[in-house]
Amino acid sequence: MTEEVGALILAAGFSKRFGGIKLDAKLNNGSTVFSQTLSRISAAIPNYKVVTRPGLINVLSPTEPNLNAFEFAEQGIGASLAFGIGLVNNWHACLVCLADMPFIEIETYRSLASQLNQNNIVIPFHQKQAGNPVGFGRQFYSDLRSLSGDAGGRPVVKENQNAVVTFDAEDAAVLYDIDTPADLDKYQSLLE
Repeated sequence: MTEEVGALILAAGFSKRFGGIKLDAKLNNGSTVFSQTLSRISAAIPNYKVVTRPGLINVLSPTEPNLNAFEFAEQGIGASLAFGIGLVNNWHACLVCLADMPFIEIETYRSLASQLNQNNIVIPFHQKQAGNPVGFGRQFYSDLRSLSGDAGGRPVVKENQNAVVTFDAEDAAVLYDIDTPADLDKYQSLLE
């Protein structure tokens, strides 16, 4: 890969539906949701940044050098994404990863990153359903930096359909984001 592609990991949510800090929830293998997500992403894409909120720094990993605190996380995932894009201007492309998706395979991250360039948007699909992470080329950074609210990067994707490349993912975990304890139990049992 000649162009520099990095991963931006969004970990600033408030876990309202989970009833606790979901990123700190334990998986069956003893790791936490966040630590497994981070280890898989960093194994595939060594260049990464994590956006979190100040109250989560010590919970997630006080020794993790790539944690970046966003003080206005309550403004929504769009605002967190806009803040994160400001940290990665030097990258040619960025894979926007969600910290509550610990089951995505390392190879899936690697394959998605390899599809990215400065001018495209890459979206994984599993059985015709759009999933995460979504990758954005540098051409879209200024649009991403103007986001706010809870729509995430969807408005940018919608306005730039001609740049979208779909990636057929065999990995069903691109659809497995954890919102509730029941989600966590269900996805773990599917993968055992």
